[in-house]
Amino acid sequence: MSELIAEIAVNAPLKQFFSYRVPEPLAEKVAVGMRVRVPFGRRTSVGFILSLGSGSAEGLKDIKDLLDEQPLLSAELLRLLRWAADYYCHPLGKVIRNALPAGLGSDKATTRILVEPVYRCLNAESRPRGSKQKELLDYITQQGQAGLAQVREKFAAPHAALKRLVELGCLEQAEQERQRDPFLLEELPQDKCLTLNSDQEKAVFEVSTAVDNARFKAFLLHGVTGSGKTEVYLRAVESCLQHQRQALVLVPEIALTPQLVARFRARFEAAGYKLAVLHSGLSDGERYDGWRLIKRGEVQIVIGARSAIFAPLDQLGLIVVDEEHETSYKQGEGFRYNARDLALVRGQQQDCPVLLGSATPSFATFYRSEHAAVQRLALDQRVHAGAMPKVELIDLRETPPEGVLANPLIEELQATLERREQALLLLNRRGFAPFLLCTDCGTSFHCPNCEITLTFHQRERLLRCHYCDYAEPPKEHCPKCQGLNIEPEGAGTERLEVEVAELFPGVRIARMDRDTTSRKGAHQKLVDQMVHRQIDILIGTQMIAKGHDFPGVNTVGVLGTDSLLNMPDFRAAERCFSLLTQVAGRAGRSSGGGKVFIQTYYPEHYALTCAAKQDYHEFYRQELPFRKELGYPPCGHLVNLVFVGNNLPQVKAEAEGMAQNLYRLAQDVEVLGPSPCPLARLRGKSRYQLLLKAIDRAALRRLVLVVEGLKNKLKNGVGLYTDVDPVDMF
Repeated sequence: MSELIAEIAVNAPLKQFFSYRVPEPLAEKVAVGMRVRVPFGRRTSVGFILSLGSGSAEGLKDIKDLLDEQPLLSAELLRLLRWAADYYCHPLGKVIRNALPAGLGSDKATTRILVEPVYRCLNAESRPRGSKQKELLDYITQQGQAGLAQVREKFAAPHAALKRLVELGCLEQAEQERQRDPFLLEELPQDKCLTLNSDQEKAVFEVSTAVDNARFKAFLLHGVTGSGKTEVYLRAVESCLQHQRQALVLVPEIALTPQLVARFRARFEAAGYKLAVLHSGLSDGERYDGWRLIKRGEVQIVIGARSAIFAPLDQLGLIVVDEEHETSYKQGEGFRYNARDLALVRGQQQDCPVLLGSATPSFATFYRSEHAAVQRLALDQRVHAGAMPKVELIDLRETPPEGVLANPLIEELQATLERREQALLLLNRRGFAPFLLCTDCGTSFHCPNCEITLTFHQRERLLRCHYCDYAEPPKEHCPKCQGLNIEPEGAGTERLEVEVAELFPGVRIARMDRDTTSRKGAHQKLVDQMVHRQIDILIGTQMIAKGHDFPGVNTVGVLGTDSLLNMPDFRAAERCFSLLTQVAGRAGRSSGGGKVFIQTYYPEHYALTCAAKQDYHEFYRQELPFRKELGYPPCGHLVNLVFVGNNLPQVKAEAEGMAQNLYRLAQDVEVLGPSPCPLARLRGKSRYQLLLKAIDRAALRRLVLVVEGLKNKLKNGVGLYTDVDPVDMF
C-alpha cells in the first residue's frame, strides 16, 4: 500500500536524512519546508521536511506533529541551505537551525509573539459622561482603530477609561500582534542629497542594468576610502525597489550597522519602504519579529551581519556585501560558512546581481576580477575631489617611545587638539596589558583551559582569557618564587587610554573595544558622540577602523603594527595592509587630507609602504608571487582538518592515523601535518590539525569526501571538524 512519506533533516549532528510516515490527519496540511516533531531514538526532535513522496511506509515511524501552518523555508532558501551543507560538510539539520532565529529551531518556543489590545469604535453616537472617556472615544473614532501603545502616547493612564468604554459598548477590544521595533525610539534621520561623480554614475549604471535584466552578475566596487561607495549602494537598491524586488545588504560586524542603517532609513523609509535589520546586537525577540516580517513579504530591504544571508527573501533583486574583505564574514565555529561566498551562490541561484564593495578587496575577489569572473568598478577619487590623507611611518628604532606613543605622534595630537579637531588611536589589543610577568623569575600567568597568557584588565582588576572568558584576580606574589615584582608587560587599549589621559589632562577621551561596547546601544552612543564632536580622542581596536564616517577626525595614529605582520598566517601581510588602509581612510573625510602616523620597527616592509601610499595594486603585485609559489589562495584551495579531544596523546594518534590514510589516497592534493594548532589547547581541548592544499578544487573535494567517510572510524573522545576555505588556522 502506497502512503505519504517525508524525507526529513533532523536537528542533530548527523549527515544522513530520515524517512517518516505522514499520518492521514496531517497529509492535507504537510508541505516541504515545514518543521515537524518526530520520534528520534528515545526522544523526540525537531525535523525539517525536505521532500514528500509516496511508497511503502513499512517499518517507518510516524511524524508526531506539525509545528507550522505554513512552510518556513521556501524552495529557493532550502536550495541554498542544501548547497551550503554539502559544500561546508555540515549536517543539514544543523545548517537549517543556524539559519532560523531563536525560537524556531526547537519544539519549545523560546521567543514569544507579543500581542497588545487594539480598540475600534462601535458606537460613535454615544456620549460617555467623563471628559477623558469622551476625548478617548473621539481620538479612536478619528483613527479608525488604535492599539494600546498608540493610545498611551496621547493619554496618561488610559486603562480605566478604556475599560469603561468597552463595558458601555462604545469600543470593541481585540488583540493584534505587536512588533518589537529596534528603531522605535529613534528619530528618522535626514537624507543627504549627494551628487554623483562620473565614476559613481558609471558604477550605478552598470549595477542598475544588471538589476533591470534580473540576471546574476558579480561586481567589485573597488573604491578608495571616502569615495562614496555607500551612495552607490543606495542608488543600486533604489533601482531594485523600482522593479518591486527586495534588496539584501550585508555588513561584516554589528559595529558597522548603525551608520549604514541610518543612511538607508533616511533614504527609503520616508519613501514608504520597510527596512529590517538582522544581527546579534538585537534581542532574540527583535530578531524573531524582524525575520517574521521578512517572511511575510512586508520588508523590502534587509540589512544585517553574516547570518542575514539566510533571510527569507523570495523576491530578491540585489545583494550588496559591504567591506567584502572582512574575515568576520566567515563563521568561526560550528557551521563554518562564509557569507560573502554564499552571497555569490545565492545570487546565482536566484538570478540577481551581487555587489561586493571594499577599499581593500580580498585577494580572492580581486583575483577573480583580474580573470573576468567579477566585473571591477573603480572609484579612484574621494568624493568632492578631496585629497587622500598623508601617511607617515614612524621608525621606532630611531624614535623609541618612552611609553606607548612616540614623540612625533604626541606632537601631532597636541596640534590636533589645539585646532579643535578629533583624533583616532588604533591599538588592536584590548585590556591594560597582554600579560603580567614576574621580573624576578620570568613567570607569567596562563589560562588553565587555553594555551595562552591571561590579559590584565586594570579597571576590573582581573586576569582574563579572551578565548574562553576564564578570569581570576591578579596574585599578590609570584606562585613560583614568591616574589612581589609582578609587572604588566606590553600595552592594550586600556593602558593607552591611561597614558593619553596623563599626556593631555582635561581632554575628552573615550575607548571603543569589546569591553566598552558589550551593552546594547553602547557602540551607537560612542559613534553619536564622535559625530557630534563630544569626544576629542577615540581609542579603540579594529572596530574603529571600519566604515565609520567621522567628519571631525583629521589625525589617526596606529600602534602595535608589527604584531599584525608577525602573526603565523600566510594572510598576515594582507590583513595588516587592509587594516592600515582602512583606518587611514578615517582621516580627513570631510575636509580632505588629514594625517596618519604608523609606529613600526619595520617601516621598509612592503605592506606598510604600500599602505602609506594607499596603493592596493602595488601591494597585490608584490604579494601575489608568494601565493603562487606556495599554492595558497587565491592561487590554490585549502581545507583545514582540526582534531580535538581531552586526551592529547589520543588526539595526536588519531591525527597521525588520518594523515597516513590521506598520504596514501591523495591525488593532486598536498597533505601537510599533522601538527599542533597554533593554539594547541583551547577551552580545555587539545588540538591537532592537518592542512589539505590543492590547485584543483575538484581533487580537493574528492579527498574531503574520503575524510568525511573516515570520521566514523575515529575513537570515542576525539572529534574532527572540517573547515573548508579557512580564513585562519588558529
